Amino acid sequence: MACAVLAAACWTASHVHADPPLQAAARFLHLAALIVGLGAVLTVDWLALLWLLGRRRLSDVLQTADALHTPIWLGLGGLVLSGLFLHPDLASPLTLIKLGLVLAVMLNGLYAHWVGQRLKQLQEQSGSAPGSVPRRLLKQTGIAASISQIGWWGASVIGFLNSHP
Repeated sequence: MACAVLAAACWTASHVHADPPLQAAARFLHLAALIVGLGAVLTVDWLALLWLLGRRRLSDVLQTADALHTPIWLGLGGLVLSGLFLHPDLASPLTLIKLGLVLAVMLNGLYAHWVGQRLKQLQEQSGSAPGSVPRRLLKQTGIAASISQIGWWGASVIGFLNSHP
């Protein structure tokens, strides 16, 4: 489904011709969606890091992730929707890399949700100390967080580079 959404967005973007005022509004909405989505991701990842350092409970991280799930997806959806009106150059290698990163973020978001559900089940059974979480699940959590950070920041940098010819 994530692949279909992104493919439909690319097709639509190649057929939409926004006038300058609409493009300006789309740029603002794009930036606002980035702030909402990436800000929420950074918050969850920061709390997860504090948990790994023993400064937060796993339940705090899971509650925060649950609360920020919607803003993360709204931010990502807002980026895709506003991007339709920004005239992306779909022939540019940088734009294709950015689209790949966006797809990775989307798929990883689904994976991260699954990992979060496993952590929630474990927390309900055994508590919240990092040492009580199986090594494999810790690795999966780290991989999901790394893919998320690389994807969000990579797409942001490419978006910035593409906006300054």
